[in-house]
Amino acid sequence: MKAIVVTDQSGGTAGMTLVERPEPQAATNDVVVQVHASGFTWDELTWPPTWTDRVFRDRIPSIPGHEVAGVVTALGYGTTGLSVGQRVFGLTDWYRDGTLAEYVAVEARNLTPLPGDVDFTIGASVVMSGLTAWQGLFQHGHLQTGERVLAHGAAGVVGSMVTQLAREAGAYVIGTGRAADRQAVLDFGAQEFLDLENNALEDVGDVDLVFDVLGGDIARESARLVRSGGALVSIMGPAETRPTDGLTVDFVVEPDRLQLNEIIERVRDGRLRASIGSISTLDEAVAVFNSTERRKGKTIIRVRE
Repeated sequence: MKAIVVTDQSGGTAGMTLVERPEPQAATNDVVVQVHASGFTWDELTWPPTWTDRVFRDRIPSIPGHEVAGVVTALGYGTTGLSVGQRVFGLTDWYRDGTLAEYVAVEARNLTPLPGDVDFTIGASVVMSGLTAWQGLFQHGHLQTGERVLAHGAAGVVGSMVTQLAREAGAYVIGTGRAADRQAVLDFGAQEFLDLENNALEDVGDVDLVFDVLGGDIARESARLVRSGGALVSIMGPAETRPTDGLTVDFVVEPDRLQLNEIIERVRDGRLRASIGSISTLDEAVAVFNSTERRKGKTIIRVRE
């Protein structure tokens, strides 16, 4: 099969090449998925699991990509809940070869059925961002109706999901970004927009929940805005500054079938929309990855038409 591999940890996307690799086999409780669409997260080339296994052994060359939408072609021993020919989507294991390939082996528990009226491109585009937003808001942040949410990077892939899900849950959402992002943030449902380049973060006032995707000084300043009993939720690692009387949570997104079902139902009925940037074929992907253009929206590789 065709696959994109990374071979040089110091080379970033420049170390990516399109090669021929053996098709994966389904281990116990696995399925093999014929990949129709794959999502790619740019900073995954900095994640340790891209380069080593769970006991820190080198696994170069590895296939990146962890968001998949496709069709099941084989079942491993003991696999239940899915069938050959079924449309699925989900999040693959960080430590296994990923989805920038024509086929991928995935634990069945990490996948959920993709409704027939949802395009594979859409399915792949909402996996990581949707789960990250859902888990940060509801599982870790315990968001309640009527609370004030500060959503950083609200025009971005994760931030736009945070904004939409928080607004739907009845929160008052203040989205941040660059001046050029204002209309996009408001279109995603934020009631207010704060230009981080030209306005003071303290102008936001107190909030119940901060969803941080930026880290650094922004995270430190945001911690001071959290009300007593509120939460600073981050995907940027442990916070250097914590709320005076609130909760601080940093987390890594995990696969979850039930949450994916909730997300895709919202996509189907129009309550949630993906932020998709470039869409390319597997043959074109390496050139796309090495483009110097500013990347907006989720990068999707359409592996099979």
